[in-house]
Order: sequence, then C-alpha cells, then structure tokens
Amino acid sequence: MDTTVPAAAAATNLDATFWITCAVVLLLLMMSAFFSGTETALTAASRGRLRSNADRGDQGARLALKIKEDEETFIGAILMGNNIANVIATSLTTAALTKIFGVNGVVFASLVMTALILIFAEVLPKTFAITRPDRVSAFAAPVVIWLIRILSPMVAGVRLIVRATLRLFGVRTDPDGHVLAVREEIQGALNLGHSEGLVQKEDRDRILGALDLAERTVEEIMLHRSEIEMIDLSMPPREILVQCLRSSHTRLPIYRGTQEEIVGVVHAKDLLRAMYAMRDKSAETDDPFADFDILGVAMKPYFVPETTTLDDQMRQFLRRHTHFALVVDEYGALQGLITLEDILEEIVGEITDEFDMDAAQPLKPTPAGDYLIDGGMTIRDLNRATDWSLPDDEANTVAGLVIHEAQLIPNQGQVFSFHGFRFEVAQRKDNRITRLKIRPL
Repeated sequence: MDTTVPAAAAATNLDATFWITCAVVLLLLMMSAFFSGTETALTAASRGRLRSNADRGDQGARLALKIKEDEETFIGAILMGNNIANVIATSLTTAALTKIFGVNGVVFASLVMTALILIFAEVLPKTFAITRPDRVSAFAAPVVIWLIRILSPMVAGVRLIVRATLRLFGVRTDPDGHVLAVREEIQGALNLGHSEGLVQKEDRDRILGALDLAERTVEEIMLHRSEIEMIDLSMPPREILVQCLRSSHTRLPIYRGTQEEIVGVVHAKDLLRAMYAMRDKSAETDDPFADFDILGVAMKPYFVPETTTLDDQMRQFLRRHTHFALVVDEYGALQGLITLEDILEEIVGEITDEFDMDAAQPLKPTPAGDYLIDGGMTIRDLNRATDWSLPDDEANTVAGLVIHEAQLIPNQGQVFSFHGFRFEVAQRKDNRITRLKIRPL
C-alpha cells in the first residue's frame, strides 16, 4: 500500500500548525509588550501634564487621568493581562517545540521565551515608555479603559485575596490613597531638580514655602509677646506721640492696666493725622493734645487662635483687609502677634527695609567656620539659609531646640552636640539664649 500521500499530508499539517502557533505567540508577545509599556507610562506620567493636555481637549489624556485615579485597579488589570499573555505564549511555544525536539523542547522553549519576553516584552517597551510617558499614556488609555472593564471582576477578586493576605500580617491598605501625595511629589521633583542644577535654591524654597502654609500654624512664626512694642493707655498724649515717632512699626497695640488687656491697635498715620488736626484747632492753648483720646482713632483689636494655619490666616487677612492680628492661646491669654508680612516671608524669604537693619543678617559666618546665629531665629529660616535639615518638630527656634535637647537652660559657654551639629551658647540674657555658635560636625 502506498503511504507517500498521507505522510506528505501529515508533514504539511504539522508545518501549518507550527507557523500558526508562531503567529499567535508573536501576537501574544506584542500584547505583553503593550501591557508592560502602558504600565510604566501610566505610572510615570505626570498628573499635572495630563491635566494640562486634557484641558486642551486631548481625550486620551483625559482617559489616562481617569485611569490614574485608581492606580490599584489599573495596575491589577494590566498585570493580569500581561501575565495571561506571557503564560499562554510560553505554553504554546513549549507545545510546538516539544513536537519537534521531544522532551528537550521544554528546555528550548524556556530559553527562547525567557529571552523574547525579557528583551521585547519588558525592557524594550518599558524603556520606550519611560522616555515619553505622557504620549504613551494618552495613546494606550482607550484600550486600557476597556481592559479594566473586562477584567474588573477578576481584578476585584485578586484585590480581595491580596488585602486579606496582607491583613493576616497586620498590613492594611487604603483603597482611596495614592502612592504619593501631591505635595511629596512636587517636593521630590523640586529637590531632584535642585540637586541637578535645574532649579535654583530660591525658586525651590519659594514653592515649598507656599505649599507649607497649610501645614504650619501662626504659633510657629508669630512675634512673641515679650518682644511686642505696646502703648500704655494711661500715658500722656505727647509721650504716646513720641513713642510712635521713635518706633520702627506702623501699628502698635494699646493696653489698659496690664499688657494682657489689649483695648485697641493704633496706626501711626491715623494717630499723626488726628493729632495734627487737633493741634490746628487748639493752637492757642498751652497743650493742644490735653483732651486727645487715642481710642478715638484706634482700631478694634483682632485676635486669632495660635492653632490657626498660615494658609487660613492669610485668607482672613485678605478678606478683612487688615495686616495685623494678635495671637491668643486656648485660655485667651496673649501669646504674640502676626502680620501678613510674616506669612509672606515664609514664601519669599526675609523682607527687610531701612528700619530692619538689625534683622538683615540673622546669621553671620565667622573665620573659624562657625555660624553666629540669633537664638530667636526659627529653625526653618536657618535650614533655608544654610540648606541644613535640623528638625523643627519639637521647637520653633534654634534656642528652643537647644533647650529641648539639653533638657535645661544652658549657661553661656556651654557646648552641645546633636543632630550632627555643634552648638555653643555664645550669649544668654536672663533665661533666654540670645546668641549661638553652630557648625556641622
């Protein structure tokens, strides 16, 4: 019996099956490459740039932004699609090569698929995607949206299993939380840009200062009550006038009896205008200011709690059209004062004029390599000026940090070392540390 025709037909069928399998494996590798590149692009894409492109009418960017709102879901769907494609491709390759090489086909299939997946389905697409994440994200977003919808039941099941497993080890996940908060994302980008020379230190400090306003309170930057210049209501009008003329401040609180009882705030311009008008009307009398009542030109004091955030306080200043507030604690006791300028200085740095010459150099380098620092300087200002990273969790000022770490009020000349710095008390007045010498160890 002639078996030539059936053998040829079998060889033809085997060849056709092999090439069809190769075509399917190639398609699956392309799908795997798409999933790998898309995952990298969507993870690395900037929400800010996607938002900007979406506002300009880019529908792909709008969909990508929607996908990034739930990173756990889209990562789960992409990983599931990627693994399905890789597993099926590897299984088909193993079956095809086993028919040709027998048991050795398993080894050959493992080697071939490892190389193909690593190069063409992982490294190559991820490298391409990381170079242009926004464009790749916008291009792939319509497909990923449908992938998430199709695989959402399986993804939900996987998420339940993952969370239940993590809960066994005491780890709880926040389904609504992002991997990185916006502020940390911006801070990291600015610090990286500064380290690479792309962002100036002043620009970085200004942006981070604006972002910090919602995290900091007026208590941290207020002028302490011991340093507030006030007017005693019982003083003669002429002495009040002299005090206002000698003062470097335009607004001064007025107190009755004790400095805890603030009854008003006078603006130097209002005071001078009123006293000038009274002098013209009473030019013939010996003391034209004898009947002058300072409360008649004073403004009502504006009190704020010490726990108010700087962001909220700045909004209140703008809404009330005022620049000056007195800070009180939970018992209503005066703690200090804060101005709009104080808040703006947290963004743009120290603002000085011809009356602030003493504050123009709050820290001075010495020939020995130390920094001579005013004890009342805030730790934040010191860090901004020197690029140090002294902690400000327990104290607001440099003197407060030394007292906190030493657990006592040190004497002049005492030296301490902590947080990688050497602190020497250069000057002490009563119970206050007024000057310090600091240098990195």
